[in-house]
Amino acid sequence: MEKEELKEYINDRIEGKREEIISIGEDIFNHPELGYKEQRTTDYVANIMKELGMKVEKNIAITGCRGIINGNKKGPTVAVLGELDALICKEHPAADPVTGAVHACGHNAQIAAMLGVAFGIIDTDVLAELAGEIHFMAVPAEEYLEIEYRSSLIDNGEISFLGGKQELVKRGYFDDVDLTMMMHALDLSREGKKILIGPQGNGFLGKKIQFIGKESHSGAAPEKGVNALNAAMLALMNIHAQRETFSDDDKVRVHPIITKGGDVVNVVPADVRMETYVRAKSIEAIKEANFKTNRALIAGAAAVGAKVIINEFPGYLPLYNCSSFDEVLRDNLNGLLAEDEIKSNTFFKGSFDLGDISHLMPVIHPFFGGVRGDLHTRDFKVEDPDIAYILPAKALAFTLVDLLYDQGQIAYNIKEGYTPLLEKDEYLKLLNGMFIKIEK
Repeated sequence: MEKEELKEYINDRIEGKREEIISIGEDIFNHPELGYKEQRTTDYVANIMKELGMKVEKNIAITGCRGIINGNKKGPTVAVLGELDALICKEHPAADPVTGAVHACGHNAQIAAMLGVAFGIIDTDVLAELAGEIHFMAVPAEEYLEIEYRSSLIDNGEISFLGGKQELVKRGYFDDVDLTMMMHALDLSREGKKILIGPQGNGFLGKKIQFIGKESHSGAAPEKGVNALNAAMLALMNIHAQRETFSDDDKVRVHPIITKGGDVVNVVPADVRMETYVRAKSIEAIKEANFKTNRALIAGAAAVGAKVIINEFPGYLPLYNCSSFDEVLRDNLNGLLAEDEIKSNTFFKGSFDLGDISHLMPVIHPFFGGVRGDLHTRDFKVEDPDIAYILPAKALAFTLVDLLYDQGQIAYNIKEGYTPLLEKDEYLKLLNGMFIKIEK
């Protein structure tokens, strides 16, 4: 078949599976699970992959699964990703009453779209025209949550990193992949758009902080204590005082929370805990902002004679786009969308762990509409399933055809025109170097 005939055929197949694709998105939304705990969702996705005839591997990073088609076929390898985990937003009406988990970031749409791509292309006539392998990966633990739990998994030797894609890089699941593609959900309704192409985003470093003081009776003998809560409050003010020193161009964001403020009101707090991320648009800017943040934390403790323990963890690297890859996607929106429904090149102050993969190979990470409400809030919901689930399945499937048609020439061209920012060994060394403990 000619390439455009293939796309028409795939379009019809995805349309024929429309209700099933939507039901997948809704099923996952109704069963939210947190990172590295997505066992039910892993089983659900793996079973669909098996029904489609893929070669399936489960629990690739505690949870998660990978399905391969066109296995061992000569040509480039393209990975199509979707993320399994939910986040915690207890205020959301659909939140799990026990865990607070909810898909208020649209990962359920990612999985539905990923499997929608598979429904469209898994056909003997289609695959015969495509070179190379296609890896469908349902990835765990994108949301950077439950640091204590994930740290315990690291301590037990079950994982090396807190983020799912980081862990999969370490385990070699991206070693043979040449290009990676996925989608994300975003409310674009305010601007009348349906897709955002070429987004970039901040990276970040994760931090846990403990201020250690000395307990005493807060009414009878406060002078005998060392108030760790005061140390934390001074540290917060010190961080605020640094904000004018951050360059606007670096897109720095530091946003601490106090996770423990003391034990009881009539005892001077001796154990106070905080968590924060230090975000910025480059690795160097993250390091510089982090230096200032640590200085502020240490000064807060020193001011009242407390001790501070700072534990740092690798977060996610900044997300970079590949313009030549984005253009292939854009070309495939012809016939699906009008030009004025497409937005390009926005910078997000938030972070995505596909940023790590973007340092290793060409990626695309478009945002599709069809949802309403800000990410990570009680208002987030799927409003138009056709835009949230079906449109991205078609757009990514068409893009996959372009990449792998004609012996994969377009995929090879994109790869050859891309210079990795890091090789795998450099990447792992960088991440491992971010596990730091400071005691002052």
